[in-house]
Amino acid sequence: MSQEKLIQEAMDTLLDNEIRTQPMRTVIIKFTNVIEGKVERFRKTLLGKRVDYSGRSVNVVGPSVSSHQCGLPREIAIELFQPFVIYGLIRQHLASSIREKELIVWEILHGIMQGHPVLLKRSPTLHTLGIQAFQPVSSE
Repeated sequence: MSQEKLIQEAMDTLLDNEIRTQPMRTVIIKFTNVIEGKVERFRKTLLGKRVDYSGRSVNVVGPSVSSHQCGLPREIAIELFQPFVIYGLIRQHLASSIREKELIVWEILHGIMQGHPVLLKRSPTLHTLGIQAFQPVSSE
């Protein structure tokens, strides 16, 4: 047998053991059984998590904010972007600085906010324009 055919047969066995030309004596759980259904790996680990990175506030117009921007208070911004700030601090070997909220934390937060838009939802959401993306800017 050629090497390509052996690889293809191994992949077929991994995905669906029933289509193999010679059934195996040992029972192998099909890969498709692992990733489908309600108890699959993806739903269990990804879809079942709560959204911790959200905030609640009042949307108001500001004279210093453009129409594509939204002002975020620093305390809400640090909570929303905490994983990114921690990653930035770890890269600079300053991981203990986030609790003290030193100047470097605000500098990293400002850099992160430049590249990460936030979604604002206006209640009640009656149509698709009820949720829009904005570029966050620090309001303090």
